Amino acid sequence: MAIETNLELIHTRIAQACQNAGRAQNGVQLLAVSKTFPPEAVAQAAACGQRDFGENYIQEGVDKITALAHLGLTWHCIGPLQSNKTRPVAEHFDWVHSVDRLKIAQRLSEQRPSTLPPLNVCIQVNIDGGPTKAGVAPEDALALAQAVVTLPGLRLRGIMTIPEPTPDFAATLKVHQRAKALFDQLRATGLPLDTLSMGMSADLEAAVQAGSTLVRVGSAIFGGRAVREAATPPASQQTGL
Repeated sequence: MAIETNLELIHTRIAQACQNAGRAQNGVQLLAVSKTFPPEAVAQAAACGQRDFGENYIQEGVDKITALAHLGLTWHCIGPLQSNKTRPVAEHFDWVHSVDRLKIAQRLSEQRPSTLPPLNVCIQVNIDGGPTKAGVAPEDALALAQAVVTLPGLRLRGIMTIPEPTPDFAATLKVHQRAKALFDQLRATGLPLDTLSMGMSADLEAAVQAGSTLVRVGSAIFGGRAVREAATPPASQQTGL
Protein backbone atom coordinates (compact mmCIF):
# COMPACT_ATOMS: atom_id res chain seq x y z
CA MET A 1 0.00 0.00 0.00
CA ALA A 2 1.54 3.30 -1.13
CA ILE A 3 0.06 5.34 1.72
CA GLU A 4 1.43 2.94 4.33
CA THR A 5 4.89 3.07 2.75
CA ASN A 6 4.79 6.84 2.46
CA LEU A 7 3.79 7.23 6.09
CA GLU A 8 6.69 5.03 7.13
CA LEU A 9 9.08 7.18 5.06
CA ILE A 10 7.77 10.40 6.63
CA HIS A 11 8.07 8.98 10.13
CA THR A 12 11.63 7.94 9.31
CA ARG A 13 12.42 11.49 8.16
CA ILE A 14 10.93 12.93 11.34
CA ALA A 15 12.84 10.47 13.49
CA GLN A 16 16.12 11.29 11.75
CA ALA A 17 15.47 15.03 11.99
CA CYS A 18 14.74 14.67 15.71
CA GLN A 19 17.91 12.65 16.21
CA ASN A 20 19.96 15.28 14.40
CA ALA A 21 18.40 18.00 16.55
CA GLY A 22 18.83 16.08 19.80
CA ARG A 23 15.07 15.94 20.29
CA ALA A 24 12.71 13.13 21.26
CA GLN A 25 10.70 11.85 18.30
CA ASN A 26 7.48 11.97 20.28
CA GLY A 27 7.90 15.75 20.51
CA VAL A 28 6.91 16.16 16.84
CA GLN A 29 3.40 15.33 15.66
CA LEU A 30 2.52 14.48 12.06
CA LEU A 31 -0.54 16.15 10.56
CA ALA A 32 -1.58 14.39 7.33
CA VAL A 33 -2.97 16.99 4.94
CA SER A 34 -5.77 15.26 3.11
CA LYS A 35 -7.21 18.13 1.07
CA THR A 36 -8.47 17.01 -2.38
CA PHE A 37 -8.05 13.33 -1.47
CA PRO A 38 -11.14 11.12 -0.99
CA PRO A 39 -12.37 9.68 2.30
CA GLU A 40 -11.06 6.29 1.22
CA ALA A 41 -7.49 7.61 1.24
CA VAL A 42 -7.99 9.05 4.73
CA ALA A 43 -9.38 5.72 5.91
CA GLN A 44 -6.30 3.95 4.53
CA ALA A 45 -4.00 6.32 6.43
CA ALA A 46 -6.09 5.88 9.56
CA ALA A 47 -5.76 2.11 9.26
CA CYS A 48 -1.98 2.67 9.42
CA GLY A 49 -2.32 4.52 12.70
CA GLN A 50 -2.53 8.14 11.51
CA ARG A 51 -5.11 10.03 13.60
CA ASP A 52 -4.76 13.73 12.72
CA PHE A 53 -5.84 15.10 9.34
CA GLY A 54 -5.76 18.61 7.89
CA GLU A 55 -8.20 20.18 5.45
CA ASN A 56 -8.01 23.51 3.60
CA TYR A 57 -11.45 23.54 2.01
CA ILE A 58 -14.22 23.77 4.55
CA GLN A 59 -17.10 21.98 2.83
CA GLU A 60 -14.82 19.21 1.57
CA GLY A 61 -13.52 18.81 5.11
CA VAL A 62 -17.00 18.70 6.64
CA ASP A 63 -18.05 16.03 4.14
CA LYS A 64 -15.08 13.86 5.13
CA ILE A 65 -15.62 14.43 8.84
CA THR A 66 -19.21 13.28 8.44
CA ALA A 67 -18.35 10.28 6.27
CA LEU A 68 -15.57 9.11 8.61
CA ALA A 69 -17.11 9.99 11.96
CA HIS A 70 -17.02 6.34 13.01
CA LEU A 71 -13.20 6.37 12.96
CA GLY A 72 -12.86 8.94 15.74
CA LEU A 73 -10.24 11.02 13.93
CA THR A 74 -8.99 14.50 14.85
CA TRP A 75 -9.61 17.15 12.21
CA HIS A 76 -7.62 20.34 11.68
CA CYS A 77 -8.74 23.29 9.55
CA ILE A 78 -5.53 24.71 8.09
CA GLY A 79 -6.88 26.92 5.32
CA PRO A 80 -7.69 30.63 5.45
CA LEU A 81 -11.00 31.53 7.05
CA GLN A 82 -13.53 34.13 6.00
CA SER A 83 -15.87 35.45 8.67
CA ASN A 84 -18.94 34.11 6.86
CA LYS A 85 -17.48 30.57 6.79
CA THR A 86 -16.66 30.11 10.46
CA ARG A 87 -19.80 28.29 11.60
CA PRO A 88 -19.18 24.91 9.92
CA VAL A 89 -15.59 25.02 11.19
CA ALA A 90 -16.73 25.75 14.74
CA GLU A 91 -19.32 22.99 14.57
CA HIS A 92 -17.23 20.20 13.01
CA PHE A 93 -13.47 20.65 13.37
CA ASP A 94 -11.26 19.99 16.40
CA TRP A 95 -8.49 22.46 15.51
CA VAL A 96 -8.02 25.67 13.52
CA HIS A 97 -4.47 26.69 12.59
CA SER A 98 -5.24 29.85 10.64
CA VAL A 99 -6.69 32.42 13.06
CA ASP A 100 -5.15 35.73 12.02
CA ARG A 101 -7.59 38.33 13.34
CA LEU A 102 -9.77 38.75 16.38
CA LYS A 103 -13.07 38.84 14.47
CA ILE A 104 -12.50 35.29 13.23
CA ALA A 105 -11.63 34.08 16.72
CA GLN A 106 -14.71 35.73 18.23
CA ARG A 107 -17.02 34.14 15.69
CA LEU A 108 -15.46 30.71 16.22
CA SER A 109 -15.90 31.08 19.97
CA GLU A 110 -19.52 32.22 19.71
CA GLN A 111 -20.41 29.46 17.23
CA ARG A 112 -18.68 26.57 19.02
CA PRO A 113 -21.45 24.26 20.30
CA SER A 114 -21.56 24.00 24.08
CA THR A 115 -21.77 20.23 23.73
CA LEU A 116 -18.24 20.14 22.28
CA PRO A 117 -14.94 20.84 24.03
CA PRO A 118 -13.29 24.19 23.28
CA LEU A 119 -11.91 24.50 19.75
CA ASN A 120 -8.12 24.26 19.69
CA VAL A 121 -6.65 27.22 17.79
CA CYS A 122 -3.30 28.43 16.54
CA ILE A 123 -2.58 31.98 15.48
CA GLN A 124 -1.17 32.20 11.98
CA VAL A 125 1.86 34.49 11.88
CA ASN A 126 3.38 35.91 8.69
CA ILE A 127 6.83 35.34 10.12
CA ASP A 128 8.88 36.60 7.16
CA GLY A 129 6.53 39.28 5.86
CA GLY A 130 5.78 37.45 2.64
CA PRO A 131 3.57 39.71 0.51
CA THR A 132 1.22 36.90 -0.57
CA LYS A 133 0.98 35.18 2.80
CA ALA A 134 -1.86 35.38 5.28
CA GLY A 135 -1.14 35.84 8.96
CA VAL A 136 -0.72 38.49 11.62
CA ALA A 137 2.55 40.42 11.72
CA PRO A 138 4.96 39.09 14.37
CA GLU A 139 4.82 42.34 16.33
CA ASP A 140 1.02 42.04 16.58
CA ALA A 141 0.93 38.39 17.59
CA LEU A 142 1.05 39.00 21.35
CA ALA A 143 -1.94 41.33 21.41
CA LEU A 144 -4.00 38.92 19.32
CA ALA A 145 -2.97 35.94 21.45
CA GLN A 146 -3.88 37.75 24.66
CA ALA A 147 -7.34 38.50 23.25
CA VAL A 148 -7.91 34.99 21.90
CA VAL A 149 -6.95 33.27 25.14
CA THR A 150 -9.89 34.96 26.92
CA LEU A 151 -12.54 33.59 24.54
CA PRO A 152 -14.60 30.85 26.21
CA GLY A 153 -15.21 28.64 23.20
CA LEU A 154 -11.55 28.40 22.26
CA ARG A 155 -8.35 26.94 23.64
CA LEU A 156 -5.28 28.78 22.40
CA ARG A 157 -2.58 26.21 21.63
CA GLY A 158 0.16 27.99 19.69
CA ILE A 159 1.19 29.56 16.40
CA MET A 160 1.35 28.42 12.78
CA THR A 161 3.67 29.70 10.05
CA ILE A 162 4.08 29.24 6.29
CA PRO A 163 7.26 31.08 5.32
CA GLU A 164 8.20 31.81 1.72
CA PRO A 165 10.44 29.17 0.09
CA THR A 166 14.15 29.82 0.62
CA PRO A 167 17.14 28.67 -1.45
CA ASP A 168 18.86 26.39 1.04
CA PHE A 169 18.66 24.63 4.38
CA ALA A 170 20.50 27.36 6.30
CA ALA A 171 18.16 30.10 5.09
CA THR A 172 15.10 27.98 5.79
CA LEU A 173 16.36 27.16 9.27
CA LYS A 174 16.93 30.83 10.03
CA VAL A 175 13.33 31.72 9.21
CA HIS A 176 12.00 28.84 11.28
CA GLN A 177 14.21 29.89 14.19
CA ARG A 178 12.54 33.31 14.09
CA ALA A 179 9.17 31.60 14.51
CA LYS A 180 10.49 29.53 17.40
CA ALA A 181 11.86 32.67 19.06
CA LEU A 182 8.44 34.33 18.77
CA PHE A 183 6.77 31.20 20.16
CA ASP A 184 9.12 31.28 23.15
CA GLN A 185 8.50 35.00 23.69
CA LEU A 186 4.74 34.44 23.77
CA ARG A 187 5.11 31.57 26.22
CA ALA A 188 7.33 33.72 28.43
CA THR A 189 4.41 36.10 28.96
CA GLY A 190 2.45 33.27 30.56
CA LEU A 191 0.38 32.22 27.55
CA PRO A 192 -0.33 28.43 27.74
CA LEU A 193 1.14 27.51 24.35
CA ASP A 194 2.29 24.00 23.44
CA THR A 195 2.04 23.85 19.65
CA LEU A 196 4.35 25.28 16.97
CA SER A 197 2.76 24.25 13.66
CA MET A 198 5.65 24.68 11.26
CA GLY A 199 7.15 22.72 8.40
CA MET A 200 5.83 20.83 5.37
CA SER A 201 7.10 18.12 3.03
CA ALA A 202 10.01 20.12 1.64
CA ASP A 203 11.27 21.75 4.84
CA LEU A 204 10.29 19.49 7.72
CA GLU A 205 13.94 18.79 8.63
CA ALA A 206 14.70 22.49 9.09
CA ALA A 207 11.43 22.98 10.97
CA VAL A 208 12.20 20.14 13.38
CA GLN A 209 15.73 21.46 13.86
CA ALA A 210 14.27 24.84 14.81
CA GLY A 211 11.76 23.38 17.26
CA SER A 212 8.51 22.61 15.42
CA THR A 213 6.08 20.43 17.36
CA LEU A 214 3.79 19.68 14.39
CA VAL A 215 4.61 19.24 10.71
CA ARG A 216 1.98 19.32 7.96
CA VAL A 217 2.56 16.79 5.18
CA GLY A 218 0.20 16.05 2.30
CA SER A 219 1.36 14.89 -1.13
CA ALA A 220 4.36 13.01 0.31
CA ILE A 221 1.80 10.78 2.03
CA PHE A 222 -1.11 10.64 -0.40
CA GLY A 223 0.64 11.24 -3.75
CA GLY A 224 -0.02 13.87 -6.40
CA ARG A 225 -3.08 16.00 -5.85
CA ALA A 226 -6.15 15.82 -8.03
CA VAL A 227 -7.08 19.04 -9.82
CA ARG A 228 -10.10 20.71 -8.26
CA GLU A 229 -12.88 21.98 -10.49
CA ALA A 230 -12.96 25.22 -8.53
CA ALA A 231 -10.21 27.78 -8.96
CA THR A 232 -7.00 26.83 -7.21
CA PRO A 233 -6.34 29.19 -4.27
CA PRO A 234 -3.27 31.42 -4.33
CA ALA A 235 0.04 30.37 -2.82
CA SER A 236 -0.88 32.06 0.46
CA GLN A 237 -3.58 29.45 0.96
CA GLN A 238 -1.47 26.36 0.28
CA THR A 239 -0.88 25.49 3.93
CA GLY A 240 -0.05 21.82 3.84
CA LEU A 241 1.92 20.93 0.72
